[in-house]
Amino acid sequence: MKVALVHDYLIQLGGAERVLEEFCDIFPDAPIFTLLYDEEATGGRFRDREVRTSFLQRVPFARRHHRMFPVAMPLAAEHLGIEGFDLVLSDSAGFAKGIIVPPPARHIAYCHTPLRYAWDDSQRYIGEFQSFPRLFRFVAPLALTYVRLWDYAASQRPDFFLANSQHVKRRIAKYYGRGAKVVYPPVRTAFFAAASRRPEDAFLMAGRLLAYKRFDLGILAARKAGVKLRIVGDGPEYRNLRRLAGPGVAFIGSVDDAALREELAKCRALLFPQEEDFGIIAVEALAAAAPVIAYAMGGALEIVTPKTGMLVAEQSPDAFARALREFRDDAFHPDALRARAAAFDSAIFRHRILESIRDTDREGRAQSI
Repeated sequence: MKVALVHDYLIQLGGAERVLEEFCDIFPDAPIFTLLYDEEATGGRFRDREVRTSFLQRVPFARRHHRMFPVAMPLAAEHLGIEGFDLVLSDSAGFAKGIIVPPPARHIAYCHTPLRYAWDDSQRYIGEFQSFPRLFRFVAPLALTYVRLWDYAASQRPDFFLANSQHVKRRIAKYYGRGAKVVYPPVRTAFFAAASRRPEDAFLMAGRLLAYKRFDLGILAARKAGVKLRIVGDGPEYRNLRRLAGPGVAFIGSVDDAALREELAKCRALLFPQEEDFGIIAVEALAAAAPVIAYAMGGALEIVTPKTGMLVAEQSPDAFARALREFRDDAFHPDALRARAAAFDSAIFRHRILESIRDTDREGRAQSI
């Protein structure tokens, strides 16, 4: 069976790229189709793979400022030229699901989320253009309307949907009118469990420094609670967050997986105040025996239990400050934390992906009779 893998853009390392790495392990000979590729920004993880890019790869600044090209993305996805394959497996939070797959090939779309800035975050995305010239501010809403219409049309193209959480499954049904099977993302639980748990005096936040991840809320909560906070990661919000932070907040920057494991092992708990589609970092924390203090919305509800952390009902600095003050280091047993993380292990992900491919193959054969 000839398989093609399709990814939105390979210009950073995050949860979506971890899913793609697992797909690469399952299908070692499959080429990767993607709109943009930056070998350095992805840490050389895909250096030995055949990576085929779109015409956007030749556009100056596209890799660094890809969010400035929302109208070009659909065209780039539709012209990737995916032909001669039996199975196309896309993983997408944006445009990869909109590829054109000629029959009789099957297209299975693993959906991290419906395109955020076309649906949930559209108004915030438009707001980011307020500092641009008037022409950009005028065009942005019109461009997003086009992208939203395209995104719905593109969502009808895959033969089958897989969702990375129950939360995303519900949003796929709401925005796309499609059913989906839930396959939770892969977490290397044994790797993170290998660290010796030795909590120190600081809480931890980790991830790309993006506005929706609410690092600002975490900083304000830590200041109100009078506790120390360490922040791992880098991103466009760094300068704003640096201005907001007090002396009790330490910015560590981007780190490799081994260093992240050590940060998780020594933190009092992971602070997770954002609404995420799933939240791989929360599972990695549990695997390292670190409890999680999370906002009670989105994917966190499928990860954090009363035995593994605290769920905060209100997404506000005051509510999270109260949780930080009430947190007890001895309230959570390491065995319970690691046992919860084991439910999301990479081996389970691989099994469920292969099982889903077999199921869709049988369903496709039944439909053709």
